[in-house]
Amino acid sequence: MHKTIEPSILYFGTPVVLISTRNEDGTINVAPMSSAWFLGWSCMVGLASGSKTTENLLREQECVLNFPSVAQVGAVNSLARTTGSNPVPAWKQTTGYRYVKDKLGAAGLTTLPSELIHTPRITECPVQMEAVLQAGHPFGGFEVQRAYGTDLEEAFVTAFELKIVRVHVEENLLLDGKANHVDSDKWKPLIMSFAHFYGLADGQIIPSTLAEIPEELYRPAERMGDSRQTQEA
Repeated sequence: MHKTIEPSILYFGTPVVLISTRNEDGTINVAPMSSAWFLGWSCMVGLASGSKTTENLLREQECVLNFPSVAQVGAVNSLARTTGSNPVPAWKQTTGYRYVKDKLGAAGLTTLPSELIHTPRITECPVQMEAVLQAGHPFGGFEVQRAYGTDLEEAFVTAFELKIVRVHVEENLLLDGKANHVDSDKWKPLIMSFAHFYGLADGQIIPSTLAEIPEELYRPAERMGDSRQTQEA
């Protein structure tokens, strides 16, 4: 029997992301989050409007989405209640956040250069996506949009649309003989479910009918070139 409830959050399980952005002085801010979803090579992320990551993203117009595996859970957890904002915002003060300038050092993480943007990637994360900002939207429905319009600094949460421009994946996660296909049996993303960390311990449950469609057919049109145009013609 189902029961009607009103949970405080609806985090039924999403991948954890470490977002790297550049501060004003060129140093790197790293923030864990799990409000992200993808369609093709576009991504939507949800961030607190007053966060350091939001500030940096609006100014620099770019970021890297670094995906930790279960092996990096310790580093992610060490960043969970840290902020790059000084002074610490009032709400974060009440929930035990502290200001940390060198988040990379605090988490024991290192960086390596990106190829198409200035913001570096997190070396330890098996999957890294370079991204550029496309748009920002006050999040929360028409009521929020009517109240704040396009003033992203006033809205409590902002949804950012990102365009992924380059993807880096550790070689050992690729399917044998396939240059552009991730082996989902090897990739073990770190999952957040109701603020707790989980991994994909059970493996594949049953073969997926959807997975029978060749993965290349999902490639966005601008990356298909003439092959997609030929198919549509």
